[in-house]
Amino acid sequence: MIVVFGSVNLDLVARVPRLPGPGETLQGTSFTTLPGGKGANQALVARRSGATVAMVGAVGRDTFAAPALAGLLAAGVELDGIAAVDHPTGIALIHIDAAGENAITIVAGANAHASASSIRPTHWSRATTMLLQLETPMAEVIAVAQEARGRGIRVVLNAAPMQTLPPALLAVIDVLVVNEHEAAALAIQLKLNVIGDALADALSDLLQITVVQTLGANGACVAAPGLRWHARPPAIEVVDSTGAGDAFTGALAAALDCGAPWPLALTQGVAAGALACGRVGAQTALADHPAIAAFAERVKLAALSPPSS
Repeated sequence: MIVVFGSVNLDLVARVPRLPGPGETLQGTSFTTLPGGKGANQALVARRSGATVAMVGAVGRDTFAAPALAGLLAAGVELDGIAAVDHPTGIALIHIDAAGENAITIVAGANAHASASSIRPTHWSRATTMLLQLETPMAEVIAVAQEARGRGIRVVLNAAPMQTLPPALLAVIDVLVVNEHEAAALAIQLKLNVIGDALADALSDLLQITVVQTLGANGACVAAPGLRWHARPPAIEVVDSTGAGDAFTGALAAALDCGAPWPLALTQGVAAGALACGRVGAQTALADHPAIAAFAERVKLAALSPPSS
Protein backbone atom coordinates (compact mmCIF):
# COMPACT_ATOMS: atom_id res chain seq x y z
CA MET A 1 0.00 0.00 0.00
CA ILE A 2 1.03 3.60 -0.66
CA VAL A 3 0.03 6.21 1.91
CA VAL A 4 0.26 9.73 0.53
CA PHE A 5 0.45 12.50 3.11
CA GLY A 6 0.03 15.65 1.08
CA SER A 7 -2.03 18.42 -0.43
CA VAL A 8 -5.46 18.43 -2.02
CA ASN A 9 -6.28 21.43 -4.23
CA LEU A 10 -8.75 22.66 -6.75
CA ASP A 11 -6.86 24.03 -9.77
CA LEU A 12 -8.21 27.19 -11.42
CA VAL A 13 -6.72 27.00 -14.91
CA ALA A 14 -6.52 29.81 -17.48
CA ARG A 15 -5.12 29.31 -20.99
CA VAL A 16 -3.25 32.36 -22.28
CA PRO A 17 -1.26 33.13 -25.46
CA ARG A 18 1.82 33.75 -23.29
CA LEU A 19 2.56 34.12 -19.61
CA PRO A 20 1.88 37.69 -18.36
CA GLY A 21 4.66 39.92 -17.09
CA PRO A 22 4.59 42.05 -13.92
CA GLY A 23 1.64 44.45 -13.95
CA GLU A 24 0.37 43.07 -17.25
CA THR A 25 -3.20 42.01 -18.04
CA LEU A 26 -3.75 39.49 -20.84
CA GLN A 27 -6.90 38.21 -22.50
CA GLY A 28 -7.21 34.50 -21.73
CA THR A 29 -8.60 31.97 -24.19
CA SER A 30 -10.29 29.52 -21.78
CA PHE A 31 -10.88 28.72 -18.12
CA THR A 32 -11.65 25.53 -16.21
CA THR A 33 -11.53 24.09 -12.71
CA LEU A 34 -9.74 20.77 -12.17
CA PRO A 35 -8.78 18.69 -9.13
CA GLY A 36 -5.12 18.98 -8.18
CA GLY A 37 -2.58 19.32 -5.39
CA LYS A 38 0.76 17.52 -5.45
CA GLY A 39 -0.35 14.93 -2.92
CA ALA A 40 -3.65 14.19 -4.63
CA ASN A 41 -2.04 14.08 -8.08
CA GLN A 42 0.56 11.58 -6.94
CA ALA A 43 -2.04 9.49 -5.12
CA LEU A 44 -4.19 9.29 -8.24
CA VAL A 45 -1.42 8.25 -10.62
CA ALA A 46 -0.18 5.70 -8.09
CA ARG A 47 -3.69 4.26 -7.95
CA ARG A 48 -3.99 4.25 -11.75
CA SER A 49 -0.64 2.47 -11.82
CA GLY A 50 -2.15 -0.42 -9.91
CA ALA A 51 -1.21 0.33 -6.29
CA THR A 52 -3.56 0.35 -3.32
CA VAL A 53 -3.50 3.97 -2.16
CA ALA A 54 -4.68 5.94 0.86
CA MET A 55 -4.72 9.75 0.77
CA VAL A 56 -4.14 11.69 4.00
CA GLY A 57 -4.60 15.46 4.17
CA ALA A 58 -7.21 18.16 4.71
CA VAL A 59 -9.91 20.04 2.80
CA GLY A 60 -12.30 22.82 3.78
CA ARG A 61 -15.99 22.69 4.52
CA ASP A 62 -16.68 24.57 1.30
CA THR A 63 -17.93 23.99 -2.23
CA PHE A 64 -14.39 23.37 -3.53
CA ALA A 65 -13.86 20.25 -1.38
CA ALA A 66 -16.06 17.82 -3.34
CA PRO A 67 -14.65 18.62 -6.81
CA ALA A 68 -11.11 18.58 -5.38
CA LEU A 69 -11.65 15.01 -4.14
CA ALA A 70 -13.79 13.74 -7.02
CA GLY A 71 -10.99 12.17 -9.05
CA LEU A 72 -9.56 10.32 -6.07
CA LEU A 73 -12.98 9.04 -5.06
CA ALA A 74 -13.76 7.80 -8.56
CA ALA A 75 -10.44 5.97 -8.79
CA GLY A 76 -10.91 4.11 -5.52
CA VAL A 77 -8.31 5.94 -3.43
CA GLU A 78 -9.02 5.50 0.29
CA LEU A 79 -10.10 8.88 1.72
CA ASP A 80 -10.64 8.07 5.41
CA GLY A 81 -7.55 10.11 6.23
CA ILE A 82 -8.93 13.33 4.71
CA ALA A 83 -9.93 15.76 7.47
CA ALA A 84 -12.53 18.51 7.00
CA VAL A 85 -11.27 21.70 8.65
CA ASP A 86 -12.57 25.23 9.13
CA HIS A 87 -10.32 26.71 6.45
CA PRO A 88 -10.88 26.96 2.69
CA THR A 89 -9.86 24.09 0.43
CA GLY A 90 -6.45 24.74 -1.10
CA ILE A 91 -6.33 26.21 -4.59
CA ALA A 92 -3.78 26.64 -7.37
CA LEU A 93 -4.04 29.53 -9.82
CA ILE A 94 -2.50 28.26 -13.05
CA HIS A 95 -1.66 30.09 -16.28
CA ILE A 96 -0.74 27.91 -19.27
CA ASP A 97 0.70 29.44 -22.42
CA ALA A 98 0.51 28.29 -26.02
CA ALA A 99 3.75 26.31 -25.68
CA GLY A 100 2.46 24.38 -22.67
CA GLU A 101 4.63 26.21 -20.12
CA ASN A 102 2.94 27.26 -16.89
CA ALA A 103 3.09 29.73 -14.01
CA ILE A 104 1.43 28.64 -10.77
CA THR A 105 0.40 30.36 -7.54
CA ILE A 106 -0.67 28.09 -4.67
CA VAL A 107 -2.85 29.13 -1.72
CA ALA A 108 -2.47 26.41 0.89
CA GLY A 109 -5.75 26.92 2.76
CA ALA A 110 -6.73 23.66 4.47
CA ASN A 111 -3.46 22.04 3.43
CA ALA A 112 -1.69 24.20 6.02
CA HIS A 113 -3.70 22.32 8.66
CA ALA A 114 -3.02 18.76 7.50
CA SER A 115 -1.94 16.63 10.45
CA ALA A 116 0.07 13.46 10.88
CA SER A 117 -2.59 12.39 13.39
CA SER A 118 -4.98 11.76 10.47
CA ILE A 119 -2.96 8.69 9.43
CA ARG A 120 -4.92 5.58 10.41
CA PRO A 121 -3.36 2.82 12.56
CA THR A 122 -3.76 0.37 9.66
CA HIS A 123 -1.54 2.58 7.49
CA TRP A 124 1.50 2.01 9.72
CA SER A 125 2.50 -1.31 8.18
CA ARG A 126 5.99 -2.39 7.14
CA ALA A 127 4.48 -3.15 3.74
CA THR A 128 3.54 0.54 3.32
CA THR A 129 5.35 3.05 1.13
CA MET A 130 5.00 6.54 2.64
CA LEU A 131 4.95 9.23 -0.05
CA LEU A 132 5.48 12.86 1.00
CA GLN A 133 5.76 16.30 -0.62
CA LEU A 134 6.17 19.84 0.76
CA GLU A 135 2.75 21.45 0.32
CA THR A 136 1.76 20.54 3.90
CA PRO A 137 3.39 21.82 7.13
CA MET A 138 7.05 20.86 7.41
CA ALA A 139 6.65 19.85 11.06
CA GLU A 140 3.93 17.36 10.10
CA VAL A 141 5.97 16.01 7.16
CA ILE A 142 8.88 15.41 9.53
CA ALA A 143 6.60 13.75 12.09
CA VAL A 144 5.21 11.36 9.46
CA ALA A 145 8.68 10.53 8.09
CA GLN A 146 10.13 9.93 11.55
CA GLU A 147 7.26 7.67 12.58
CA ALA A 148 7.52 5.75 9.32
CA ARG A 149 11.29 5.32 9.68
CA GLY A 150 10.82 4.07 13.23
CA ARG A 151 8.42 1.43 11.96
CA GLY A 152 10.66 0.29 9.11
CA ILE A 153 8.46 1.87 6.42
CA ARG A 154 10.03 3.11 3.18
CA VAL A 155 9.83 6.92 2.94
CA VAL A 156 9.79 8.64 -0.46
CA LEU A 157 10.03 12.44 -0.41
CA ASN A 158 9.33 14.59 -3.44
CA ALA A 159 11.02 17.82 -2.32
CA ALA A 160 8.58 20.11 -4.09
CA PRO A 161 7.88 22.93 -3.95
CA MET A 162 11.48 23.37 -2.85
CA GLN A 163 12.33 24.82 0.54
CA THR A 164 15.12 24.32 3.04
CA LEU A 165 15.14 20.66 4.11
CA PRO A 166 15.87 20.26 7.83
CA PRO A 167 18.48 17.66 8.81
CA ALA A 168 15.76 15.92 10.83
CA LEU A 169 13.91 15.19 7.58
CA LEU A 170 16.94 14.31 5.47
CA ALA A 171 17.92 11.77 8.13
CA VAL A 172 14.74 9.71 7.81
CA ILE A 173 14.02 9.40 4.08
CA ASP A 174 14.97 6.54 1.79
CA VAL A 175 14.25 8.00 -1.65
CA LEU A 176 14.52 11.69 -2.57
CA VAL A 177 12.87 12.88 -5.80
CA VAL A 178 13.93 16.31 -7.10
CA ASN A 179 13.91 18.18 -10.38
CA GLU A 180 16.94 20.07 -11.68
CA HIS A 181 16.10 23.31 -9.84
CA GLU A 182 15.34 21.54 -6.57
CA ALA A 183 18.54 19.50 -6.80
CA ALA A 184 20.59 22.67 -7.38
CA ALA A 185 18.91 24.45 -4.46
CA LEU A 186 19.56 21.50 -2.15
CA ALA A 187 23.18 21.36 -3.28
CA ILE A 188 23.57 25.02 -2.29
CA GLN A 189 21.93 24.33 1.08
CA LEU A 190 24.32 21.45 1.70
CA LYS A 191 27.33 23.42 0.38
CA LEU A 192 28.03 21.01 -2.45
CA ASN A 193 30.14 22.53 -5.22
CA VAL A 194 28.52 20.40 -7.92
CA ILE A 195 26.27 21.21 -10.87
CA GLY A 196 24.53 19.42 -13.73
CA ASP A 197 24.59 15.68 -14.21
CA ALA A 198 26.73 15.04 -11.12
CA LEU A 199 24.14 16.45 -8.70
CA ALA A 200 22.23 13.22 -8.11
CA ASP A 201 25.44 11.31 -7.38
CA ALA A 202 26.79 13.97 -5.06
CA LEU A 203 23.54 14.21 -3.10
CA SER A 204 23.29 10.44 -2.87
CA ASP A 205 26.88 10.11 -1.66
CA LEU A 206 26.48 12.83 0.97
CA LEU A 207 23.07 11.78 2.29
CA GLN A 208 23.52 8.02 1.80
CA ILE A 209 20.09 7.69 0.24
CA THR A 210 18.71 7.02 -3.23
CA VAL A 211 18.30 10.24 -5.22
CA VAL A 212 16.10 10.49 -8.29
CA GLN A 213 16.52 13.61 -10.42
CA THR A 214 14.06 14.50 -13.16
CA LEU A 215 15.55 16.21 -16.20
CA GLY A 216 12.61 17.58 -18.17
CA ALA A 217 12.65 16.41 -21.78
CA ASN A 218 15.83 14.44 -21.00
CA GLY A 219 13.95 12.08 -18.69
CA ALA A 220 15.36 11.20 -15.28
CA CYS A 221 18.26 9.54 -13.52
CA VAL A 222 18.64 7.60 -10.29
CA ALA A 223 21.75 7.45 -8.14
CA ALA A 224 22.56 5.28 -5.14
CA PRO A 225 25.61 3.36 -3.95
CA GLY A 226 26.35 0.90 -6.76
CA LEU A 227 23.36 2.11 -8.78
CA ARG A 228 23.09 4.68 -11.57
CA TRP A 229 20.56 4.65 -14.39
CA HIS A 230 19.27 7.19 -16.88
CA ALA A 231 15.95 6.94 -18.71
CA ARG A 232 14.96 9.23 -21.58
CA PRO A 233 11.56 9.36 -23.32
CA PRO A 234 11.02 9.80 -27.05
CA ALA A 235 10.25 13.32 -28.25
CA ILE A 236 6.66 14.34 -27.56
CA GLU A 237 4.44 17.33 -28.24
CA VAL A 238 3.97 19.24 -24.99
CA VAL A 239 0.42 20.48 -24.48
CA ASP A 240 0.60 21.22 -20.75
CA SER A 241 3.46 20.32 -18.39
CA THR A 242 1.33 20.86 -15.26
CA GLY A 243 1.54 17.78 -13.06
CA ALA A 244 4.22 15.98 -15.07
CA GLY A 245 6.50 15.78 -12.03
CA ASP A 246 3.65 14.42 -9.94
CA ALA A 247 2.87 11.81 -12.58
CA PHE A 248 6.51 10.74 -12.56
CA THR A 249 6.67 10.50 -8.76
CA GLY A 250 3.37 8.67 -8.33
CA ALA A 251 4.16 6.08 -10.99
CA LEU A 252 7.69 5.62 -9.64
CA ALA A 253 6.38 5.06 -6.11
CA ALA A 254 3.75 2.61 -7.35
CA ALA A 255 6.35 0.58 -9.22
CA LEU A 256 8.64 0.46 -6.18
CA ASP A 257 5.72 -0.47 -3.93
CA CYS A 258 4.92 -3.36 -6.25
CA GLY A 259 8.51 -4.60 -5.99
CA ALA A 260 9.77 -3.45 -9.40
CA PRO A 261 13.56 -3.10 -9.82
CA TRP A 262 14.93 0.42 -10.24
CA PRO A 263 15.35 0.33 -14.05
CA LEU A 264 11.68 -0.60 -14.52
CA ALA A 265 10.47 1.87 -11.89
CA LEU A 266 12.47 4.66 -13.52
CA THR A 267 11.19 3.96 -17.04
CA GLN A 268 7.60 3.80 -15.81
CA GLY A 269 8.01 7.08 -13.97
CA VAL A 270 9.46 8.74 -17.07
CA ALA A 271 6.66 7.30 -19.21
CA ALA A 272 3.98 8.62 -16.86
CA GLY A 273 5.57 12.07 -16.76
CA ALA A 274 5.86 12.26 -20.53
CA LEU A 275 2.27 11.14 -21.08
CA ALA A 276 1.03 13.77 -18.62
CA CYS A 277 2.46 16.49 -20.89
CA GLY A 278 0.17 15.47 -23.72
CA ARG A 279 -3.09 16.71 -22.22
CA VAL A 280 -4.39 19.73 -20.28
CA GLY A 281 -4.62 19.59 -16.50
CA ALA A 282 -2.91 17.70 -13.71
CA GLN A 283 -5.22 14.83 -12.76
CA THR A 284 -7.11 14.86 -16.06
CA ALA A 285 -3.85 14.21 -17.91
CA LEU A 286 -2.73 11.23 -15.82
CA ALA A 287 -2.47 7.95 -17.73
CA ASP A 288 -3.41 4.48 -16.50
CA HIS A 289 -1.06 1.54 -16.06
CA PRO A 290 -1.53 -0.08 -19.50
CA ALA A 291 -0.72 3.22 -21.23
CA ILE A 292 2.26 3.83 -18.94
CA ALA A 293 3.62 0.31 -19.45
CA ALA A 294 3.25 0.56 -23.24
CA PHE A 295 4.97 3.95 -23.39
CA ALA A 296 7.72 2.75 -21.04
CA GLU A 297 8.81 0.28 -23.73
CA ARG A 298 9.78 3.31 -25.86
CA VAL A 299 11.85 4.90 -23.12
CA LYS A 300 15.61 4.58 -23.65
CA LEU A 301 17.34 3.16 -20.58
CA ALA A 302 21.09 3.27 -19.94
CA ALA A 303 23.23 2.16 -17.04
CA LEU A 304 25.80 4.84 -16.28
CA SER A 305 29.07 4.94 -14.43
CA PRO A 306 29.31 7.51 -11.65
CA PRO A 307 31.05 10.69 -12.87
CA SER A 308 34.74 10.91 -12.09
CA SER A 309 35.67 13.28 -9.28
